Amino acid sequence: MGQEQASDRAGGFPALRDRLRRLYHGRSIRAQRFQTGMIVIDLSIILFFIVSPILRDLQNFLWIDYAVAAILTADMLARALASTELVRWLRQPTTLVDLFILVTLLFPFSLANLGFLRILRLWTLSRSGMLWRPLHRHGLEEWEDAGRAVVNLVTFLFVATGFIYTFFFRDGAGLAGYVDALYFTVASVTTTGYGDITLPGPGGKLTAIATMLIGITLFVRLAQALFRPHKVTFPCPECGLSRHDSDAVHCKACGHILKIPDEGAV
Repeated sequence: MGQEQASDRAGGFPALRDRLRRLYHGRSIRAQRFQTGMIVIDLSIILFFIVSPILRDLQNFLWIDYAVAAILTADMLARALASTELVRWLRQPTTLVDLFILVTLLFPFSLANLGFLRILRLWTLSRSGMLWRPLHRHGLEEWEDAGRAVVNLVTFLFVATGFIYTFFFRDGAGLAGYVDALYFTVASVTTTGYGDITLPGPGGKLTAIATMLIGITLFVRLAQALFRPHKVTFPCPECGLSRHDSDAVHCKACGHILKIPDEGAV
């Protein structure tokens, strides 16, 4: 704590980077509060992305859009400063997705048809690891796999809904059109197939097929995460396999004797 306070009092660019690094990646009480605040802000932004097709015609929509762009820009600049390897950080898929989302926010009218991809921010939040740190702090890390599976499914549902709304239900703009798109997506993913809402033409059929196939896959992943035995992360010193049953004695891949610490088992 004394070193952190001394670093905070120190000036200069290196001190700023160190402070940001401790806020984004640290485990102190101060860092935990900051990370919790960032999670709340991110989830609020994601909620805005979900409902933005309905709000697009509001008078103040553009101001909200640019305000979100400013917040996302500040967050990305701070993450860039907090990274130890800037070039590697820029090459990460999550960073590239966030940059694309930022571009759609800065040009909301010319890139309006790609706005539904902004919901991928939920995926980048999940991949960053910040969303799951509270689980680790409270000894609930066994729920991380299930949580990631839920996030992947929810992300796909709203990306598919946004795509279907943008290209098939735009004539029924507003809440009714968006609800129709969401209803069709859920009916397709669950293979319920009521048939009261269908997408026209070959493009609509291909969209429905892709939605069903990807949705079933994500449902299977979610079921596996919920019902399969919990595994712990403990790299095998012989072959490097990192996921093992919490009570494993031998590595399933090479048979090497494992010594998984008791605190790793739940």
